Amino acid sequence: MEIVARPWPALWSLVIGFFMILIDTTIVSVANPRIMEGLNADINSVIWVTSAYLLAYAVPLLITGRLGDRFGPKRLYLSGLVVFTLASLWCGLSPSVEMLIVARVFQGFGAALMTPQTMAVITRTFPPDRRGAAMGIWGATAGVATLVGPILGGLLVDGLGWEWIFFINLPVGVAGFFLALRYVPALKTHPHRFDIPGVLLSAVGLFLVVFGIQEGETYDWGTIAGPITVWGLILTGVAVLAAFVVWQKVNKGEPLLPLSLFKDRNFSLANVGITTVGFTVTAFNLPLIFYFQLVRGLTPTESALMMVPMALISGGLAPVVGKIIDRVNPKFITATGLLLMSAALCWNAVLMQPDTPILLFLLPSAVLGFANAGIWAPLSTTATRNLPPRLAGAGSGVYNTTRQIGAVLGSAAIAVLIQARLAAELPAGPGAPGEAEAAQSAGMLPEALQAGFSTAMAQSILLPAAVILLGAAVALFFAKPQPLQGWGPPAGQPVATAGADRAQAT
Repeated sequence: MEIVARPWPALWSLVIGFFMILIDTTIVSVANPRIMEGLNADINSVIWVTSAYLLAYAVPLLITGRLGDRFGPKRLYLSGLVVFTLASLWCGLSPSVEMLIVARVFQGFGAALMTPQTMAVITRTFPPDRRGAAMGIWGATAGVATLVGPILGGLLVDGLGWEWIFFINLPVGVAGFFLALRYVPALKTHPHRFDIPGVLLSAVGLFLVVFGIQEGETYDWGTIAGPITVWGLILTGVAVLAAFVVWQKVNKGEPLLPLSLFKDRNFSLANVGITTVGFTVTAFNLPLIFYFQLVRGLTPTESALMMVPMALISGGLAPVVGKIIDRVNPKFITATGLLLMSAALCWNAVLMQPDTPILLFLLPSAVLGFANAGIWAPLSTTATRNLPPRLAGAGSGVYNTTRQIGAVLGSAAIAVLIQARLAAELPAGPGAPGEAEAAQSAGMLPEALQAGFSTAMAQSILLPAAVILLGAAVALFFAKPQPLQGWGPPAGQPVATAGADRAQAT
C-alpha cells in the first residue's frame, strides 16, 4: 500500500482527464443531429460514432489495467492522454462520418489507457476508510461534466460548428498532461505476464455481440452476407466470451481476468450494479435529446440546459455522499439512488408528449441529480474497498470494463429499440413521412409526425428505466463493510510523500 502524504493534488490532476472523457461523451450526444446534417449521415451511422468509441474504450480495459500495474499508472495515464488529445484533433478534422468513426476508435483507446490508472491511483493512495471522500470527487466530476459538457457542446455547435466539440479537448488535454506530470506519484510497479489468448478472446467476443445487436435492425435480424446472420454473430460472440471465462479459469499462467477477485461478494455485486448504470446513462440520453430537439424544436444549447438541475444537484451532493459512505453501509444509499433514477426516467416518459409544458422536464432532471449523487461514489467504494494493491490495476480494469460493456450494450440496444418504435409509431402508406425522414431530420419535425415520434421516444426510455431496477435489486445484497487491517505504515512511521514516491520509482 503506497499511501502518500498529499494524495489530493494527484487526484485533482487525474480528475481533469476523467472530466475530459465525460465531457466528450456528453458533448457528442448533444451534437448528434448536427453531425447527421453536417456529414450527411443516417441515424445508425451517427450512433456508431458513439458505439465505436465505447467499443474501443471497453475492449482494452482489462489489459490496460494490468499494463498500469506493470509499467506504472502514471506512465499509462500520460500515454493515454496524448492519444486521446491527438485523436480529438483527428475527430474535428474528419471530412466524413466513416473517418469520424475511425478517429473515435483511437479516442476510445486513449480513454481505455487512462481510466483504470485513475481508479488504481485512488485505490493505492487512499486507505479504505477514507476512500469514500475521494470517490465522492468522482461523483462531483460526473455531475459537473454532465452540466458543462452539454451546455458547452450546445454553445460550440450553435456558434462554431460540431467540429469544435472535439477541438475543445486540445487545451484541456495539454493542461491535464502537465499537471499529471507534476503531481501524480510514480507508484511502485508489479511484474505481470500478459494473457494474449485472453485479450483476443475477450475482444472478438465482445465485438461480435455488440456488432450483431447494433446492426440487427439494419439487416432485419436476418442474413448479413452469405451464411453470416445477425443471430449467428451474436451467438458466436456469446460462445467466445464463455470460452474466455473458461480460459481464465484453466490458465496456468497469469490470467487477464483474475477470477479470484469475484470471491469478494461486494466486488462481484458492484460490477453487476455498475453494468446497469453504464447501460442506463448511455441509453436514456439519446431518446430524450431527440425529443427535445426534433419534437420541441430546442437548440442543442437549450436542450442541454434542461439537464442543469441534474448536474448541479449531483455535483453538489456527491462530495457529501462520499464522506457519509465512509461511516455508513453504502447499500442503502446506492439502492435509493438507483431507484430514484428509474423513477425519474419513467417520469420523463410520461411527460414526453408534443404539448407538455417544457419546464416540467426540470423536475425529473432534479430527481436524476439526487440519483446520480447516490450512485457513483458508493458503487466504486464498495468495489475497491477490499482490493489488494497488487491487483488494484486488474480490479480497476474489471470494474471499468463492466461499466463500459453496459454502456456499449446500452448504446446498441437503444438504437435498435428507437428504430423499432419509430417503425411502429410513425404513419405509413403512400406519401406518408416515415421512419427514415423523421430520424434524419435536422430540424423540428412536421406536426403530423410529432405525436408518433414522442410516443416512440417515451417507449424507448422505459428500457433503461427497467434495466436500472436490476442494479437497485443487486445493491440490496451488498455485505456490510468490515474494518480492514494492515493499510498504511506501522504506527509511528511517517507516510511517504509524492516526491519520495517519485524518487523511489526512479
